[in-house]
Amino acid sequence: MLRVAVVGYGYWGPNLVRNFNESEHTTTAIVCDTDEARLAKARDQSPGAQVTARFEEVLTGNIDAVAIATPVGTHHELARRALEAGKHVLVEKPFTILVEQAEELVTLAERAGRVLLVDHVFVYSPAVQKIKELVDAGHLGRLYFIDSVRINLGLFQHDVNVAWDLAPHDLSIVDHLFGRLPRSVAAMGSSHTSSGLEDAAYLNLDYGEGLRANFHVNWLSPVKVRQMIVGGSERSIIYNDMDTVERVKVYDRGIDVTNDPESRRRVLINYRSGDVWSPQIGPSEPLRQMVDHFADCILTGTQPLTGGDSGVRVVRILDAAQRSIKADGGRVLL
Repeated sequence: MLRVAVVGYGYWGPNLVRNFNESEHTTTAIVCDTDEARLAKARDQSPGAQVTARFEEVLTGNIDAVAIATPVGTHHELARRALEAGKHVLVEKPFTILVEQAEELVTLAERAGRVLLVDHVFVYSPAVQKIKELVDAGHLGRLYFIDSVRINLGLFQHDVNVAWDLAPHDLSIVDHLFGRLPRSVAAMGSSHTSSGLEDAAYLNLDYGEGLRANFHVNWLSPVKVRQMIVGGSERSIIYNDMDTVERVKVYDRGIDVTNDPESRRRVLINYRSGDVWSPQIGPSEPLRQMVDHFADCILTGTQPLTGGDSGVRVVRILDAAQRSIKADGGRVLL
C-alpha cells in the first residue's frame, strides 16, 4: 500500500483524496493546505490522514508519493522539492507555467529514478482510449483534421487565462494520439474583464502533411460543450463527453478522390455516406484509472502514459499559443 500526500485541497484535491483512499494500491496519508477551513473538510473526508499547513511535514513524512493540486505558479517549486526529497510525484495540469521549469522537473525525476506523472486525466478515460485504439488500428485512414470545442460559463481563474486552464485537456488528448509536437502554433484570444486574462481563445496547430488541429476554449459560453471531431480519409470520430450514452461515434462518411486520367487538372470527388456506429465504452472513472496507473508505475517501473515528457510538450504548445496571442495571431514555430 503506497502512502500518498495530497498537497492542495481546493477544487481538485478532494477528488484525488477520494480516489487514493478508494484504490486498493494507495492511501492518503497526509493532506496539506494553507487554508484551515479546507483542512477541516479534509479531516472529515479522510479521518485517518494527517493534516498540515506545512509542506515541510510532507517532505519529511512517511510517504511514498506527493500529488500536487495547487495553483500552477507553485507546481515547479513544490514538485522540485518533492523529487529532491526522494518522493514520486503527480502534478495537476497544466504541468508548469514555464517550459524551462517542466524540462527541469523531467531531468530531476530521471536523475532521482522517481515517477513523474502529469494529471492529464482525460487521456485515461475509456472513450479516449477507444479513440486511440481506432486511430492506431488505421480505422480512420489518413488523419485530415481535428476540431475541438471546450466551452462553458466560468470558472474564471485568477492566475492563468482560458487557454492554460481548459486547453490542456484537449491538447493532452491530441498529444496522446500523435505523441509529437506540431510544427507551429497560431492563436487568437480576447479578454472581457479587467483582469486582462483571455477568457476566449482559438488555437490552430499545424502537424504537417495537411493535418491541422483546431481548439476553441471559452469561459463565456451560456452552454457547456465538450466535443472533439477527428476526421480521417476513411472514417471520422465524434467524441462528445456530454453524451453519457454514446460518447464516441464512428462515421463512415466522407469523400473519395480520384484523378481523371484524361485531365491532370480535373479531380473527381465522390461522396461516401455509410454507417454510423458507437463502440461500447466502459463506465470506469478516468481519475481512478490514472491513480491506479500512477501506483502501477511506482510498483513495477512502468513508464507513465502521461509522464513528464508529455507534460513538457503540452506546456511548449501553451507557451507558443500565449506568444502568438500577444502577437495578434502570429505563427510561432516549434
